[in-house]
Amino acid sequence: MSMHTDSPNLEILLDVPVEVTVELGSCHLPMRDVLQLGNGSVVQLDKIADAPVELLVNRKRVARGEVVVVENRFGIKITELLGNVK
Repeated sequence: MSMHTDSPNLEILLDVPVEVTVELGSCHLPMRDVLQLGNGSVVQLDKIADAPVELLVNRKRVARGEVVVVENRFGIKITELLGNVK
């Protein structure tokens, strides 16, 4: 990814690591159900199977995308950028 900067001082920020996470879905469970979770338990999420997932950078939602598999690892294919992200 290439980014144009007009300020040389901004250039030093481009290598600062940020946390990138993908939110597949969520749910609310009573504590009694959480305490009963174990190996083989299934937790149903609030999203349908083919719904876009959310891409977050430092907990800020920046994009949506589709889950893909790349060399036996999960990835995300960006389908929509949100807000002022370029």
